[in-house]
Amino acid sequence: MTQSETSAQSAAETSSQTASPNLGNLAGHTPAMQQFFRLKAENPHALLFFRMGDFYELFFDDAEKAARILDITLTQRGQTAGQPIKMAGVPYHSAEQYLAKLVKSGQSVAICEQVGDPATSKGPVERKVVRVVTPGTLTDKAFLDERHDAPLLACVVNGNEAGLAWVTLASGDLRLTVCALDELTQHLARIAPAEWLCLPNQRESLISRTEELSNLIPPNSGQIPDWLWNAQEGVTRLQKLFGTQDLQAFGIDNIAHFETALCAAAAALAYAAHTQGLGWEGQLPHIRQCSVEDNQAFIAMDAATRRNLELTETLRGDSGPTLYSLLDTCENPMGSRMLRHWTHHPVRSASVASSRHDAISALIESGYQLQELRATWKEISDIERIASRLALRSARPRDLSSLRDSLKTLPTLRALVDQVANKKELLAELSSQLEIPTEVLDLLVRAVAQDPAAILREGGVIANGYNTELDELRQLSTDTGQFLIDLETRERARTNIPNLRVEFNKVHGFFIEITNGQVDKVPLDYQRRQTLKNAERYITPELKAFEDKALSAKERSFALEKQLYEDLLDKLQPYVPQILKIAQALAQIDVLGALAERSKTLNWVKPTLSSDAGIEIKNGRHPVVEEHLAKRSQSFSGNDCDFNNTRRMLLITGPNMGGKSTFMRQTALIVLLTYIGSHVPADSAKIGPIDRIFTRIGAADDLASGRSTFMVEMTEAAAILHRATSHSLVLMDEIGRGTSTFDGLALAWAIAKHLLETNRSWTLFATHYLELASLPSKYPQCVNVHLSAIEQGRGIVFLHKVKPGHANQSYGLHVAQLAGVPAEVIKQARKQLSILETQAASSNSDQTDLFSQSSEPEIELSVDITPSAAEEALKAMDPDSLSPREALDALYQLKKLLS
Repeated sequence: MTQSETSAQSAAETSSQTASPNLGNLAGHTPAMQQFFRLKAENPHALLFFRMGDFYELFFDDAEKAARILDITLTQRGQTAGQPIKMAGVPYHSAEQYLAKLVKSGQSVAICEQVGDPATSKGPVERKVVRVVTPGTLTDKAFLDERHDAPLLACVVNGNEAGLAWVTLASGDLRLTVCALDELTQHLARIAPAEWLCLPNQRESLISRTEELSNLIPPNSGQIPDWLWNAQEGVTRLQKLFGTQDLQAFGIDNIAHFETALCAAAAALAYAAHTQGLGWEGQLPHIRQCSVEDNQAFIAMDAATRRNLELTETLRGDSGPTLYSLLDTCENPMGSRMLRHWTHHPVRSASVASSRHDAISALIESGYQLQELRATWKEISDIERIASRLALRSARPRDLSSLRDSLKTLPTLRALVDQVANKKELLAELSSQLEIPTEVLDLLVRAVAQDPAAILREGGVIANGYNTELDELRQLSTDTGQFLIDLETRERARTNIPNLRVEFNKVHGFFIEITNGQVDKVPLDYQRRQTLKNAERYITPELKAFEDKALSAKERSFALEKQLYEDLLDKLQPYVPQILKIAQALAQIDVLGALAERSKTLNWVKPTLSSDAGIEIKNGRHPVVEEHLAKRSQSFSGNDCDFNNTRRMLLITGPNMGGKSTFMRQTALIVLLTYIGSHVPADSAKIGPIDRIFTRIGAADDLASGRSTFMVEMTEAAAILHRATSHSLVLMDEIGRGTSTFDGLALAWAIAKHLLETNRSWTLFATHYLELASLPSKYPQCVNVHLSAIEQGRGIVFLHKVKPGHANQSYGLHVAQLAGVPAEVIKQARKQLSILETQAASSNSDQTDLFSQSSEPEIELSVDITPSAAEEALKAMDPDSLSPREALDALYQLKKLLS
């Protein structure tokens, strides 16, 4: 017995014991159950769909789990090794809906088919696992969200370094990167794998390290043979895959540097191939390119930043309203997937972003051509995923007809792009990639029926005229009706039996039916086939010969059609890379068209990218909030944001609900949109180099990790202080509020000071600690601004305008009143606030500065809260006792005092 067979036998026994306790070894089981356990042992982490006739059956623990998830009946039938067999099943013809539900729940499913002939099999018919359906290796349209990618990622950790490799099987995209271990969550957040793999001994530490990523499923481990987690195996696989002697062409010029990533690549590629029935050593034929991602190529954003900016998911976890949901007016799923990628991967390259800006401007200016282009896009199918299924030989007939019809549209699309592409390099380049593969189109036109059947076994897939033999066999089948009519006419005349009928059914085939009253006229060459109550059925040598010919013709035509379809897939294989290249160009044009439509509809402007450091935004707006207000017929108040080398921090004060967080987020989103390559919601925007965007906005307890709100807040702040550079954009909102007032104030002051002195980042620092308003007196590069509000009676009106200087109060009681806090509570709070303010004024009159005992220069952190004459007069008034005339006089007096 070989090592693999020994391993399989051992695993089978282990699986047997796991699947159902006390079942003993394989020898005690029925032959069918022995076969099940052997196949289960090869796929211990997957539910085994065991094909039996017209059903996929699941047994033992698999049956229990599937019955619970799918809400199907769990039964017991028969025994094996003295124990009842638990089982549940689903019909094979409707298995897709069940598979989709299982995969969505995070399960993997091994599809086990009957590959032997039941007529010749001794014992159980031969079966084998033909593919494994897992969340990260989906290609079937029924299982995939057409507007989302589902990458499979493998991760290897070595010391303080992590190597990542991820493959998107549905598009044939393979990428690698190496990163610092403390940046792992940042990469996982942007890649968002549907499934990820790791070494068994690293699983627990990776789970612990990635706890903050609430939407990330736990990594799989133990499913891949240990020998695959090897850098040299990764090198060998990639060389074999691309037919090269080295990997320098892909940016891998130092194997030692990429060792962890190459280990991960070997595991990811092998696992993906195994799930497609190609074995651990198989190759995925449609992966023709490997991209090594440089960590300096994109503007870095950690998981907290992506969450706080609500790029593709709201803070509540909904899919909208988000930046992506606002931008995605793509006409094709390929474009939507690319737009999602762009949203999470804003490029640092000013030339790439600028070329997109120019292309969008050209599309907007084209007017009619833009409308025509976007209308034509609706005729394009998702040929990226069709090409991948083609490469994996899982393409269905309608995939091929969709590909054919899409390729027919290319000349029209290319002509429209060419009309817009004048002097626009990016559009001209994309147009050149839309060259029609005439050989493919000609083959598909000749070979595939205009409206083929959904599945191959139904026939009618190969076009008439493509194959002479198939046409002849089909002719035999279609001529059956006329032959029977002609035969019936001749036999009635020959036998003089007027009610003689020639018919067919699936049980008895062709026959001649004669009623009992006419049997004396039956010719001698009629052979009785079946006796009925009122009639006899006969067969003649002529009819028998035709029956053999007709029935065999249909079976032979199906068999020939299947063979021709497989040959067609073979002929199309060499063109898969070209089809994928066309798909990428189509997707990019669709994205540019969608961004052009958004810019035109939402009144956005083309930003300017500058090599000079700084950010200058005039009348900037939050795109998502503005759209929300527009739906309610309300306008958005835009604001300016200006950063330069002498102005690096805006210290923002103002009331809750005044718009501080919105102002901060809109600045980050405008910068992000600029580097995505989009136009932006502003009157003008000039953006300098940006390497990272950080946000520390809001916080909640992380109960699963045992971290309090304040701990989450400090963890995020620490990450910013360690990583932010002079080219980073930092958003800090209400830092220090999760602890006592003095602790929070001291931390906020020290963090702001560190950002000013050490990081020197572009910083928006919002706070309710009015004491921090003295920072600009010590640091000229720090500027006070505030969100204004005015009081009306005992209410408040938020103006949402950013103005110079700091706020004098926080209007907390007003906001509480707006929130519906009972009037009695508000009244009591006002009384207590008045007492506290009086006490603070008297006790702090001669008190030394809060930070005077530190080694830092003395910083004034107190704010004058002495009531003005107008406030004193207002306090003395009793509004309930004033007449209308007296109230009007009092208002004039107050106005005079204020002036």
